[in-house]
Amino acid sequence: MNAVLEQKLTELPRSPGVYFHKDAAGEIIYVGKAAVLRNRVRQYFQKSRNRDVKTDALVREIADTDWMVVESEIEALFLEAEMIRRYMPRYNILLRDDKAMAYIRIDYDSDYPTVSTTRRPLDDGARYYGPYPSLTSVRVALKLLRRIFPYATRQLAGQKRATLHYHLGLDPGLEEGRTTLEDYRSNLRKLMAYIEGKRVTIIRELEQEMKAAARQQNFEEAAHVRNRLTALQNLNKQVIFSDKEFMDISKDHALNELVDLLGLGTFPQRIEGYDISHMSGTDVVASMVVFTNGVSDKAEYRKFKTKKDHNNDFYNMHETLSRRLSDKNIKAWGRPSLVLIDGGKGQLDAAIRAREEQGRHLIPFIGLAKREEEIVIHKELSNVTLNMEILHKLHGFTTESDDFISVHLPHNTNLVKLLQRIRDESHRFAVSYHSVLRQKRQTASILEEIPGFGPATRKKLLKEFGSVKGIKEANQFAVEQSIGAKKAAVLRKYL
Repeated sequence: MNAVLEQKLTELPRSPGVYFHKDAAGEIIYVGKAAVLRNRVRQYFQKSRNRDVKTDALVREIADTDWMVVESEIEALFLEAEMIRRYMPRYNILLRDDKAMAYIRIDYDSDYPTVSTTRRPLDDGARYYGPYPSLTSVRVALKLLRRIFPYATRQLAGQKRATLHYHLGLDPGLEEGRTTLEDYRSNLRKLMAYIEGKRVTIIRELEQEMKAAARQQNFEEAAHVRNRLTALQNLNKQVIFSDKEFMDISKDHALNELVDLLGLGTFPQRIEGYDISHMSGTDVVASMVVFTNGVSDKAEYRKFKTKKDHNNDFYNMHETLSRRLSDKNIKAWGRPSLVLIDGGKGQLDAAIRAREEQGRHLIPFIGLAKREEEIVIHKELSNVTLNMEILHKLHGFTTESDDFISVHLPHNTNLVKLLQRIRDESHRFAVSYHSVLRQKRQTASILEEIPGFGPATRKKLLKEFGSVKGIKEANQFAVEQSIGAKKAAVLRKYL
């Protein structure tokens, strides 16, 4: 153990948090969480402890350790998952068992929404959060959160009376109408916001609800909200997570490298990533993903459908950024601290032109080209100042063209891993939206070919049977009941 590491071990706090083990080259090789950072991190270096071969190999490589302090254990759980997804430390993969990662599944849009955990996310329309390394820890977090945000875990066939969980305050009681579906979904929105790290926002909303109920002299409701609020504020005293709003971003390695390399001056609290997705110029969409303090903030994601289908990514990127940087959207969504464009010089140039036209000259813009994972910077208009000393320290180099500088960094650099994570997330979000639109268009086009079937009939069929496949498999009598025998006969002939 070197002197620097030995000194750091004496400075470890007795707080929950996430720790980062690094090798001699400064690469993060393992990310872990701890209820008490001082105890957990020092355990790695206790000679009396029995360790397996893989952990011994990890300890031999540890040359430095850093950490981020959070408010509670489960905040550490969620933050650990985000850091592992970003840095992909090789020992997190080597030390994992053969189980899949855990996800939280919230079936928000169904007529009977449920909350559960799973190891296999499906494309079933539900909302998934994760992945998380520990299924047990996620279940503990949800169990405690259920006392504040009651939810159903499953729908029992034939159940008409409220379950015992309702009388314990853990279930909304939809069976007997004790809670309306609208109120239940409002409650689920609070739960999802809490999972996404917006504890402060939820507390503020509950305080407003409590005061409003008191003003209307609805003291029973006010007391109910007060109890929820108290329980929420006391969660940090239990094995539960807080929110990312209290994260010390100065401890984030990738953000430090980003600020130093690009001469940003301040930490980019809101990084936005953009990508375009289409198929030969049809169903053209764009995605905007947001990373707040270096962590994905899914509640802030936005998607765009271009005003016209155009097989020109430069045009599409220009339109997207023009709309994003309009006065209306700046007021509604806030101002980005840094914009990352998925693409090279052409896409970045189109985005910067949109920025200049909207008068947002001070927002820094950079690109990330896919082939070599090079950071693309406009010499005059990116609004960043490349620090050559930091570049050399990160073992990077540059190449130049007429108006652009391409920054080449090793792919294991923390900074590159952060930008890749943002780029990959923007690509995933864009492709998922494009797939939805394409499927809707293909489904609609089949029904549009049937004579006498107007928009109202098509909408009614899709609403009742879900899809063209569902219509084909439906009982003929059910179809006749829906649209009449005459139209059902025509439909059967075409399908």
